[in-house]
Parts: sequence; structure tokens; C-alpha cells
Amino acid sequence: METVVSGIRSTGNLHLGNYYGAVKNFVKMQNEYNCFFFIADYHSLTTHPTPADLHGNVKQVLVEYLASGIDPEKATIYIQSDVPEVAELYLYLNMNAYMGELERSTSFKDKVRAHPDNVNAGLLTYPVLMAADIIIHKATKVPVGKDQEQHLEMSRTFGNRFNRLYNVDYFPEAYAFTFSDNLVKIPGLDGKGKMGKSEGEANAVYLSDSPEIIKKKVMRAVTDGGPVEMNQEKPEVIQNLFSLLQVVSSEDTYKHFNDLYNSCQIRYGDLKKQLAEDMILSLAPIRERINDIAADKEYLRKVSKLGAEKARESAGKTIREVREIIGFKPF
Repeated sequence: METVVSGIRSTGNLHLGNYYGAVKNFVKMQNEYNCFFFIADYHSLTTHPTPADLHGNVKQVLVEYLASGIDPEKATIYIQSDVPEVAELYLYLNMNAYMGELERSTSFKDKVRAHPDNVNAGLLTYPVLMAADIIIHKATKVPVGKDQEQHLEMSRTFGNRFNRLYNVDYFPEAYAFTFSDNLVKIPGLDGKGKMGKSEGEANAVYLSDSPEIIKKKVMRAVTDGGPVEMNQEKPEVIQNLFSLLQVVSSEDTYKHFNDLYNSCQIRYGDLKKQLAEDMILSLAPIRERINDIAADKEYLRKVSKLGAEKARESAGKTIREVREIIGFKPF
């Protein structure tokens, strides 16, 4: 089976965008591919979380991975820092990564603009660590969004550069992989762009949110004054609500509100109430499992230990071979 690698930074709870845009597909992938799904706690260090926050965030993502249906017997679920071989490969790749190419990275330039007081070396070499995450398992498929495609291209660059430098055909090239024909993009509730943790609490609906919190967030979602012409094009803030409706509601429900919009009879309050109810219904099974799994410390210990063992077996083989290729050999 081909190998798939994907990770989510441990910077807080998973939201609808993570679930419908990625994790739901992971659940399907685990039956057809050799999957490594990791929690990227090394990556989260660029924002300097407190020890308590770091540990709590890692636990939350692990719990929500499991609650969403990722099976530790089928896929390898592991915590990045439990596999020190990743950091070792990151070091080797850094020796052949150049300042100019790292500074040209779009994500690095974005971070510098957004956080000029925290331009650390970890941000600069973020694509190198991401490359190490991918090629340490010799992955050929990586589920990523548009915003990560440049990082994936850089991972191919670093792997190919290693191959050329040591005259080997060792690291394969990994490519973006959606698994589904219809790539789902989940918009935020603030009327702008995609749902994300960095846009603030009110923008995202989290898998662990209570029904009351979901209702409050959805009822506060941005709208406009309503359509003034029959069948007029929906502005972005309204299209976002309909996109969410399309994901969590039935086809009949979507058609009902779409017809009301096209005939200028839409009442946004009714649409939001229905959207909130359908979100609550769709997330109920996951929310219940989150509560049960979070309380089972022994199960979480067992899962993280199993994942670390499986990931280190794969990563350890790569590092032993990479050391030999580079020339690190015992006397």
C-alpha cells in the first residue's frame, strides 16, 4: 500500500473545517493506505505555548482524532515529539536548505508580516521540519490544502537534493492528495475566508462545542440586508452560510432555503436556527465520544504508546539508512 502522511498542529480544538475538510477523509483513507496521522507539537513551539497548554492541546487533538473515527489499529496515530528521529532528519535536511529559498516561502513572509516581534528560526525552517515529517516515512501522498502546496513542493526539493548530493535514489517524491473528488472548503462564521482557529473563537464551530455554544455562534454569524431581486447572486457572507448548510443539512433543507432566497422570502434567523440544529445533530456522536475518550486516561496512554512504537519503527529504519548514506558509520 502507498504511504499517506498528514499532521495537525496542536494549537487547540479541531473544528468543522478540520473535520469535513480533512479528518473525515482520513477515516476513509485508513482502510486503503498505510496512514501516518501525527499531532505536530514540534511545529506548535514557534508560538511558545506554556507547558500546560502544550500538553492539553496535544491531548485534545489526540482525543478528537479518535472520536472522529481514526482507528489506531488501522492507522498510525502518533505525537511528533515521541519520534525523535524526526528531529534528527530535520537537522540533516537543514544542512542542505538555503536561506534564500526559505525566506521566499509564502508562509514565512506572511508570518513575518503578522508577527514581526516573533521571527524565530523555527518559522524560517518550518518547511524543512514539514519535509522531515513527510519523507521520514517515505510518503508519496499528503492530504494538504492549497495553502500548504508550496511546503509540499519544498519537501520534494529537499528530498531530491539529498538524493543528488549522495548519488542515491532514496527519498520518493510526495504529492498532494485529496482522496475525494469534491474538496470540501468550510467557511468561517465571520463572513470572510475559511474557518480557522487563528480567526478567533466566534469564527469556528469546534467538535467539542456544546449545543448552547453552537447556537450562540451560528446566530451571531454575519449576514446582509437580504436579497432585493429574484435569483440574485449571493454575496460571500450569505454564500458561506449556504455552503455550511450544504455540508451538515439534508438536500431538501438546502433546497428549501435556497428557494426562499431566490424568491426574496428568506428570513436569515430561520436559516441560522436550522443550520445550528443540523450542526448540533451532525456533531452529537463525535461530541459524546470526545467526552468518553477524554476521561479514559489508560486508553489514551495505550494509543499514544502504540503509535509511537509504530512510527519509530518506520522512522528508525529511515534514519539508520540515511546515516549510512551520509557516512555516519561505526568503527
